[in-house]
Amino acid sequence: MSRTQLLDREVGLAMSALSAAAKRGLGDPVLAELVMIRASQLNHCAFCLDMHLQAARKNGESEDRIQLLNAWEEAGDLYSERERAALALTEAVTVLTDGFVPDAVYDTAAKHFTETELAHLIGLVTVINGWNRLMVSRRVPPGGYQP
Repeated sequence: MSRTQLLDREVGLAMSALSAAAKRGLGDPVLAELVMIRASQLNHCAFCLDMHLQAARKNGESEDRIQLLNAWEEAGDLYSERERAALALTEAVTVLTDGFVPDAVYDTAAKHFTETELAHLIGLVTVINGWNRLMVSRRVPPGGYQP
């Protein structure tokens, strides 16, 4: 089942285009996959987890880093400061139940990313959250993704 079959074709194409542009602009395919995996963990999206775990492995991500992503804050120096800043921002943007993204989280990310990269990172987090909500609301099970 293709993602674009789950909603209007134009909407699916627009979401796919946003995702591709954000990944390109971020310029780090491994970090992009870590961000999408982390958001998908928080949103309990099995379909997106399956997809982005496959993509992370394809891009050379290690099993140790994949397995410990859910506990990245406790994983010591397994993740770089830049990756940790991106993951903190991912969590803050994904879980907005307490209000705005904390200034400290945003400021830390801004130290590790250029303005353009930061815009693309936030775009990537935004679009994966959209895909997560789409797939979870449609109850799309894992296993249907074909690279």
